[in-house]
Amino acid sequence: MPRPRRKRRREARRIPRSDAHLPEYDRGDCPENLLTRRQLRDRRLAPGGHGPVAVLRCPLCVARPDLACLHPVRAWLYDIRLARPKRTPTLAQERALDQAMAARQTCPRCRRRYHFCLPLRTQGQCDPCLRGYTPSPDTYLPA
Repeated sequence: MPRPRRKRRREARRIPRSDAHLPEYDRGDCPENLLTRRQLRDRRLAPGGHGPVAVLRCPLCVARPDLACLHPVRAWLYDIRLARPKRTPTLAQERALDQAMAARQTCPRCRRRYHFCLPLRTQGQCDPCLRGYTPSPDTYLPA
């Protein structure tokens, strides 16, 4: 029986804040024109092809003002002046998306379209067809 492998402890990378590629801001200290992707999305904006211009540091790094934040909970900040309005899909694109979702939500056996995606890759059909019961009418779209 093989021995369980021990995880190697990673070396903590300590990069001085002055050597970081992007400027870093603590929460509540960033300028008004810098927003996260979620804040841009709430304003119906997109980065517009531009990359992040700064880093929003995580709450753990407040105690280490001299080191750069490398934690995965940090956030990228985008300039609102470079942002563009989000694109709206055309009718043809919306139709194509609806057809793709219909293919994932329709049972090939009973031809009912459900409100959720079916496990077609593993089961090949909906649960009512597989187990032999009648589905409740609020789970699928009427034909």
